[in-house]
Amino acid sequence: MANELHHVYLDLGSNVEAENNLPRAVEFLREAGIVDSVSSVWETESVGYDGPNFLNACVLMRSPLSPAEFKEQVIRPIESKMGRVRGKDKNAPRPIDIDIVLFNETPHNAQTWEHAFVIVPLAELLPNFCHPILGASLSLVAGQVQVWIKKREDVVIS
Repeated sequence: MANELHHVYLDLGSNVEAENNLPRAVEFLREAGIVDSVSSVWETESVGYDGPNFLNACVLMRSPLSPAEFKEQVIRPIESKMGRVRGKDKNAPRPIDIDIVLFNETPHNAQTWEHAFVIVPLAELLPNFCHPILGASLSLVAGQVQVWIKKREDVVIS
């Protein structure tokens, strides 16, 4: 079925003008496809370097594209349009970072599943999904997070 719509769960992160860039990225995603739901916005400290805190959110989209097509036709153009420059330091500050976390119920990028900035917002969208490494529901894992993470009620993505 070429026209089958896949469920694509994305993690969005920004630590450069994040209060503006996260909602802007979701606007671009809405132009690129069907956005079904968006989590709350969560703030965490930078991982891998000293720098501004990150704001993160997860988004559920539906798309007929494969993961590779989605990355090339949706994610990369949005990141580029928003000024994301990929350099040697993958932890450098950035206006936006968009990663596929789940594609249909298949986890992507095992490293992302270790981070509260993915698990906590994703648990809002998919609380009963079984964490692929820990084997517990995302809502249970999110409730046991041991790092600083704060819900940002002041940043709303509509």
